[in-house]
Amino acid sequence: MALVDQDMKAAIAVTRFGLGAKPGELDEARRDPQGFLKSQIRRSGADQPLGPTVSSAQRMAEFRDYQREKREVRLEKAADVRPPAPAAGAAMETAAPAKGQEARDPVKVIGRMLRQDIGSDFAARAQLAATTDAAFRERWTLFWANHFTVSATKAITGTVVGPFEEEAIRPNVFGRFDDLLGAAESHPAMLTYLDQIQSIGPDSQMAEFGRRGGARGLGARLQPAALQQRTLGLNENLAREILELHTVGVSGGYTQADVTEFARAMTGLSIGGQRDAAYGVAVFRDAAHEPGERQVMGVRYDQRGKQQASAILADLAAKPQTARFICTKIARHFVADDPPPALATRLTTAWTASRGDLSKVAEALVSAPEAWSPRAEKFKMPYEFIVSSYRAAGAEPQGFQMLAPILTSLGQKPFSAPSPKGWAEDAQSWAAPDAIVKRMQFAQNFSSTAVRDRDPKALAADALGERLSPDTAKAIARAESRPEGFALLLMSPEFQRR
Repeated sequence: MALVDQDMKAAIAVTRFGLGAKPGELDEARRDPQGFLKSQIRRSGADQPLGPTVSSAQRMAEFRDYQREKREVRLEKAADVRPPAPAAGAAMETAAPAKGQEARDPVKVIGRMLRQDIGSDFAARAQLAATTDAAFRERWTLFWANHFTVSATKAITGTVVGPFEEEAIRPNVFGRFDDLLGAAESHPAMLTYLDQIQSIGPDSQMAEFGRRGGARGLGARLQPAALQQRTLGLNENLAREILELHTVGVSGGYTQADVTEFARAMTGLSIGGQRDAAYGVAVFRDAAHEPGERQVMGVRYDQRGKQQASAILADLAAKPQTARFICTKIARHFVADDPPPALATRLTTAWTASRGDLSKVAEALVSAPEAWSPRAEKFKMPYEFIVSSYRAAGAEPQGFQMLAPILTSLGQKPFSAPSPKGWAEDAQSWAAPDAIVKRMQFAQNFSSTAVRDRDPKALAADALGERLSPDTAKAIARAESRPEGFALLLMSPEFQRR
C-alpha cells in the first residue's frame, strides 16, 4: 500500500473516522493523526448530549398518561347521548370549543409534550455531533446505535429512543461487548420495539392461569396499558434479531429451533406495569418464564429464570461468528461498502484477543493501514451529510425544526429507521438522482445563511484539507457569490464521500 503523507492522513482522520472537519480541526489532527483519534477512545464511554436528562421510565410514564387519557376520551364519547333537537325557531348553539379549550385538552397536551421530547432528544444529539471535538468517538457511538436499532416507527418506543442511546449505548461503547449487548437487549426501548414484553412461556404459571380463564385480568395488572388488549404468547422477535442482527449474523449457524429455544429462555423479561413498584423499567417476571432447560446452538443451559437468558447472551457475545460478523460490519461502516478482507481480519483478531474489548477494536481500526487509503469510498448518509455541513460552516442546528424536514425528505426521518436492520450504509441506498437534487437544495438554502462574510475558499481548505481537488478548488474560486462557492463545496464529490 502506498505511503500516505501527514496532511492527507489528517484529512482522512477528520472526514472518514470523524464527522467532517470543523474550522481548525485539521491543524489539530495534523500533528499526529492516529494519536488524535486514539485520544478519543475512553473507558467511560461516549459523550452525552446536552440538555435535561430524562430517564426512559419517566418517558414511559408520560406515554402511560397519554394512553390513559385517550381511553377515557373514547369512553366518554361512546357514552355521550345527543341532546334533544331544539324547538322550532329556537336559537342554534354551536358545539365549537371555548377559546383555549383545545390547548387544555389533556390528550393533545401530553401528545404534544411527547413529540417535543422526541424532537429535543434528536436535536441535542445533532448539536453534539455538529460541535464535538471528539467526532471519532461520536461516529463510533452512532455505529453502535444503528447496530442496536430501536425506532420511533412504534409509538411507545419512540418516546425512549433518546434515553436508550443515553442509558444503554453511550456508556458502553468502549467497554466489553457483552456488557453493551446486555444493556441494549434488556432496555425498555428494545423490549417494546421487538415485542418482548408480550412474550409469555407456553408452560409458564401465567399461561396456565390464562388457560383457567384469568389471563386477561392478570395481563391488565402486569402489562403497560398500551399492551393490555394484545394477545399474549411466545414472541420470537427479539430472539431472532439478536441472533441475526446483533450477534452471530444470518450466516452464523443458528436454526429456527435455536430461535424458539432462545425466545423461551427470554420469557419473563418485560417492563414494569400498573402494579409494579417502578412503571416502565426493565423487570423479570418468574410467572411468565418458560420452565425447563434450553439448548441453543448446541449448548445446553440448565440455569433458571433470568440467568438462563443471560448465560445464552454471554455465550453469543463470545462466539467467533459474532466477532467476524460485527468486525466486518465495522470495516464496512468506516472504510468501504466492500471492505478489504485484511481489515476485517485485523479487527476480528483484536476482538478475539481482547475477548470483545471494544476499545481495543477501535484502536485496531485506527492503526490498520487499510483504513487510511486516500480513496474515499463511503457515500455519506443524509444525517452525516447534514452534520458535516454544519461542521464545515462552524455552525450548529438550533432546533429540531431545522433538521427534521430535510432529513425526512432525504429518506432518513429522525429516529425512524424502517426496520430492526437500521439504516442502510451503502451508496446505492442514498445516491439516487432525486436524493442528490434534494441535497443540492439543502446546500443552497443552508449556504445562504451559513457563510455570511467568510471566504468559501478558506472554508473548503478547512473542511477537506488535502482531499480538496484542484477542480473543486477552482470551481469554488470562480463562484459568483460566497454562498454559491460554499454550496459547491458541499456538493463536491470529495465532500459527499468520506
